[in-house]
Amino acid sequence: MIVKRKKRKIHQAGNFQIFISIADQKLYLHKKGKLIKTYRVSTSKYGIGNKNNSFKTPLGKHMICSKIGRKARLGSIFRNRRNTKKIAKIGSDFDKDLITTRILRLQGLAQTENKGKGIDTFSRCIYIHGTAEEHLIGKPASHGCIRMKNRDIIELFALVPRSTVVIIED
Repeated sequence: MIVKRKKRKIHQAGNFQIFISIADQKLYLHKKGKLIKTYRVSTSKYGIGNKNNSFKTPLGKHMICSKIGRKARLGSIFRNRRNTKKIAKIGSDFDKDLITTRILRLQGLAQTENKGKGIDTFSRCIYIHGTAEEHLIGKPASHGCIRMKNRDIIELFALVPRSTVVIIED
């Protein structure tokens, strides 16, 4: 028996582009070349860098390679990209860099800059994600990822498709 699959509507990722300014601690969302939204973010407290285990935010051209947590509750805590079903107390300081609510996983696109042995954004697990430490948004505080307020990451997650280009600049 032959089963025909429905054709899925494919989003045109080219309609969206994300620019992250480390200097401004802001994420700029563009659609068809026009700025449509600006979000405050938090990049690494250790600065800019691409080396494994540096806990620094990598520069360059990336893309969203996966979206995780579509139906997770606000404040849901993720470990190893899995929802633990625990909810973070938003506004609290933690010893760990909690990943909450949604994850947009990044993959580097620039060989020798953010893709390849020892510098690979994907293998470093660099994400755009929610945080329990929302009070630190707007200043460097992460361990390499780009942190957002939980309601902001829910909104961004709903807007952008996989394959959206993300440019991280100093």
